[in-house]
Amino acid sequence: MINIGYACLALGVPNSGIKSCIMKNATDEKLKELISHNLASLENLVDYNIHNNIRMFRISSDIIPFASSPVNKLEWWNLFQADFDRIGRKIGDSGMRISMHPGQYTVLNSPDEGVVERAVLDLQYHSRFLDCLGATSRNKIILHLGGVYGDMESAVKRFADNYKNLDQGIKEKLVLENDDRSYDICKVLETAEPLGIPVVYDNLHNEVKGCGSSEHRMWVKECSRTWSSSDGRQKIHYSQQNKDKQPGAHTITIAIDEFMKFHESVKDLNIDIMLEVKDKNVSAIKCINCISSDEAKGSLQRDWARYKYLMMEKSQECYDKSRQLFNDYEYPSLEFYKLTESCMELAEKTGQAVNAAEHVWGYFKETASEQEKNRFFKLLDGYREGNVKLASVKRSLYRLAKKYDSRYLQESYYFVGI
Repeated sequence: MINIGYACLALGVPNSGIKSCIMKNATDEKLKELISHNLASLENLVDYNIHNNIRMFRISSDIIPFASSPVNKLEWWNLFQADFDRIGRKIGDSGMRISMHPGQYTVLNSPDEGVVERAVLDLQYHSRFLDCLGATSRNKIILHLGGVYGDMESAVKRFADNYKNLDQGIKEKLVLENDDRSYDICKVLETAEPLGIPVVYDNLHNEVKGCGSSEHRMWVKECSRTWSSSDGRQKIHYSQQNKDKQPGAHTITIAIDEFMKFHESVKDLNIDIMLEVKDKNVSAIKCINCISSDEAKGSLQRDWARYKYLMMEKSQECYDKSRQLFNDYEYPSLEFYKLTESCMELAEKTGQAVNAAEHVWGYFKETASEQEKNRFFKLLDGYREGNVKLASVKRSLYRLAKKYDSRYLQESYYFVGI
């Protein structure tokens, strides 16, 4: 079965955020504190992924603040070796495939030598981080070819020359991806193949800036020849166009019908799919459940539990229909996610939102203090009267979920986006 993953951050996963600081505050002690926090967050995400059968994950480049800058003088790879070993064992034992994706300023083909030097330092950081986790060459660093600088052929030659000078450890991990502005999939393949670099095909980038055929399956197969056994399964990026934004902008969530059509066209190919989408793990679990057999019914029911108060907030009918699906079908994955997508488009209705908030409050009515009770109902009355935003009501409930350690509620999509 195709493995599906998401990038960097997760929604509805407690204690999983990444922290940073401004440069003037980046003392050794502050950086130690931030790195410790970020590695703990990474471990929480790894645990979450394992529990939810997510076998691909892109780690944020920001996990070590100022990692490739002289500002960070820490030997973080030694200071946190025990954390790396523990997290790396979890990743390795679960078979999870990890990756990293340096940002837009990591450009190997710049005519500015200073930019290239900084790019090399950044690639060294990413490679070292993966090495600290015990990651093999099947775990990749994704890079774009870079800029054109008025002369594409010279820019491509600079990339090739600079690539050849990289450490072998970086070369073993590096993969190239087509982009939606400068380098289409044809040019990336033309550049990567002579250098022995695997190519990651991005479907949306090809839709925005394509070459030749627009058939995704064909390009996935074309890119497959750049992947060797030591690179692991071929990896691609999948996203959908946000119709309300400029070309190349990702959707908030993956529309399941469109995804399933794409999956049908490539399901017999030996690939892994990294989703690039705003709601991250939410779409990853959706897609995983929809390509899984009915043996995954428990996973689907767990996801329904995450959605249920959000659906109740949108419409009682949506909530009732979602419950009924599990009586009407053995494994209603497609039906369930189509329903969630249509329900999430509904406009906010005060009565429905109050009903859902009161249901969530029910978890605390026996334990909350009188002061907390008064505060919640004051906010709820303010919302009914139009003087308080719904987000304020939900934030008060989320604080209670954290205070009274309700993991079930903290993981609910009801609180996403507040």
